[in-house]
Order: sequence, then structure tokens, then C-alpha cells
Amino acid sequence: MDNRRIFAFLHERLTSGQAAVLVTVIAVEGSSMRGPGTHMGVCEDDSFVGSLSGGCIESAVVAEALEAVHEAKARTVRFGSGSRYIDIKLPCGGGLDIHFLPLKNASLIGKCLTAIEARSPFSLRIQLESGEASFSSEWRRTEHRPTNRTANIGHWPEPKLMIVGHGAAVLSLAKLARQMDLTVEVCSPDEDLRKSIGNGDIATTRLATPADTAPITTDPWTAITFLFHDHDWEIALMAHAMQQPHFYLGAMGGRKAHAFRTEALRGLGCSEQAIDAIHAPIGLFHSSRDPDTLALSTLGHVIEEYHRQDFSDAAR
Repeated sequence: MDNRRIFAFLHERLTSGQAAVLVTVIAVEGSSMRGPGTHMGVCEDDSFVGSLSGGCIESAVVAEALEAVHEAKARTVRFGSGSRYIDIKLPCGGGLDIHFLPLKNASLIGKCLTAIEARSPFSLRIQLESGEASFSSEWRRTEHRPTNRTANIGHWPEPKLMIVGHGAAVLSLAKLARQMDLTVEVCSPDEDLRKSIGNGDIATTRLATPADTAPITTDPWTAITFLFHDHDWEIALMAHAMQQPHFYLGAMGGRKAHAFRTEALRGLGCSEQAIDAIHAPIGLFHSSRDPDTLALSTLGHVIEEYHRQDFSDAAR
């Protein structure tokens, strides 16, 4: 989920004439905080973006990256169990094989960043010893092939949060999601709410009527959240949303509200399977009375569901 920041950092530094390294976890032995395909970006001035271990090895990773820049040569280094860094241990007891790719120019990173901004799956193929790397707009599963010294790193888009509703909880959820650098869209009939969001990073769209379904456009990496106190507003919108690609659909309200919602959706011909997939009451913990707590509960549930998904079929 931090790829946008990492690739934007590398692209900015490379286009300004600085040398930089793409750091990638290519294999994990045992337990690890981050998995294969995790990146860091390191610049020749010691600055970096990203995290591989929560702070255990980052300083050593930066030092290796700077050596790779100086030598202009790719390398793979083991950290943790079995590493030559005997004084650096991972608390989880595992081992990480990390590849350091000195970047010759901004071309490769620019292609990755374009795909990230377009919310398109992509993959990188890295020749581990030669340091040759290629971009593909086709998603391929992350895989380390030690026999032919290659690694394939597949990425699908970060979660997008579409918030449909009105009230203070919409504002709280939108702001919290943006703090995590998620793509956020708000669809609301509340003009004052849309004005209060007033941030170019958050797209807002006016809902003219409860049947105004056109603004709800999604992709497989979208979470749709309905935050209406007036549940009459949500029925037609939700029936439309259920037919759109998404990995999460949740709605605010207690059991009585959900019983009303369920009957109304059945009346519109929605399937029992689709109705059963609605997360209601929304969030990890329920009976959240204040907007900020509801936002935290909702966003936590969305991110949990995102990490549970296998988007392989959607990404191809």
C-alpha cells in the first residue's frame, strides 16, 4: 500500500539528476513483517521511503543501497537468519533476501508510477545478477526463481474507498483514509459536507436523488461504504453498487435498519448471495457512537478485507 509514495519518491529524485536504488524483498524464510514484493526507495543522499522490517534493518539496507550506487552494480543480500550481518537479528527470527537495483534513469520507475496512478496492475521482472529489469502491464504473481537468478514482482492497485452518504462520519472517514494515502471518493447529497471536505485529494460528487446511481463507478480494488442515517437514500444506490466490481460493501445502521434494507433490496431483485455479502453493521466493532470511532472501525475493517483478498483473476 506504500508503493505510490515509494515510486513517486524515486521518480522525483531520478528526474532531478540524483542516483537512486530500488530495494525489493525477493524471498522470505520463516516469519517476517513484510512479504516478497515489498519495496523501499533509497537515494544517494541517504534519504529513503518505505519500510522492510519496521526499523530492524533499515539502516543496514540504506548502507547496502549506497554501496550499490557507488559500484553501479546490483546485489542480493540476506538479512536476519543466515546473514553475514551477525549483529542484526530480526525479532521474528526469520530471514529476508533483499535485492538492490541501481536505477540507470527514470524510465522504469516512470512506467510503474503511471500504472499506479492509473490503478492498473503491473509487474516487474528483475535479472538479479545483471541488474536488468523490465516492466510489464500484465500482472504476474510475485515469484523468486533462484535457479535462473530472476524475480518477478507483481502489483495490483491499492484500495480505493468510495464513501456514499451524509453526515459527520463521512468527513471523518474521508480524512482518515487520506492520512493513509488511499484514493478516496465521496458521493453525497449534502452540499455543506462536500464543501467542508474541500480537498483536491478527495474527489466529491453530488447525488441529486436517491436514484442517481451514475456517480458510483468502481473497480475490483474498491471498497464501497454507505453512511446514511436516512436509509431511504441508500436502497437504489446500494442495489446498483452490488452489481459493480468491489471487494467490500458495508453499510451503517443496526439490526432493524439492516432488516429494512434487506427487504427493500429483495424487492428490487437483488440476490440473497449479494445481500448476505453486505457488511452490516459496518466496521470491526459495532455500536460506535461518535464519527471518529466509526471511521476507525470502518477503515480497519476495509483494510483487513483488502489483505484477505486474492485479486489474481481480477488483475489478469
